[in-house]
Amino acid sequence: MTTASSALDEARRSVARACHGLAGEGLLIGSAGNVSVRVGEHVAVTATGVVLGRATADDVVVVDSGGTVVAGDRAPTSELELHLGIYRRYGAGAVVHTHAPQATAVSCALDELPCVHYQQLALGGAIRVAPFAVFGSTELATATLDALEGKAAALLANHGAVTHGPALEAAVDNALLLEWACGLYVRAATLGAPRVLDRGQQDAVVAAAVRRGYGR
Repeated sequence: MTTASSALDEARRSVARACHGLAGEGLLIGSAGNVSVRVGEHVAVTATGVVLGRATADDVVVVDSGGTVVAGDRAPTSELELHLGIYRRYGAGAVVHTHAPQATAVSCALDELPCVHYQQLALGGAIRVAPFAVFGSTELATATLDALEGKAAALLANHGAVTHGPALEAAVDNALLLEWACGLYVRAATLGAPRVLDRGQQDAVVAAAVRRGYGR
């Protein structure tokens, strides 16, 4: 087995494991959602119609940069154009798309998830909601790519959420953080109009994190 094929095989296994974890957290339901990771010039991505909580490496296919399947016996997810677009435009290492309940609820009601907690700064602060477009369409991919400008996450109107990161673990963590932030907003909104952190407050948090070497 060559080093390249071994790396791709491990990528397929890692995508399946990520699906299990996200399903266990309630972010992936049935076949709704898709996950991918980039390995050099290739992408390992979940196949269409896979029950993600039970996904195996065989349910993950490998495509080249043009979307042609080079390993695996199934067709890739209908959102392949979106995944490949994120890799091309933002140089991501991994992408997670979910129909997570809190994120999807927010996507049905807001045009933007405001920054209500400083932990959202890890995602870029306020999170845009891309206009509705049919799943798997070029229109959806284009709108979502625009919504991701300067962000690690976006919401898809009446659809779900997408996150990316430099590695698969980071993309998964961002999906979990986005779902938490959406849930926080939903709960706060039941009590009244949620307070939103203004730019000065957000900048102060960033400065404090840098000063303290937070996360190092």
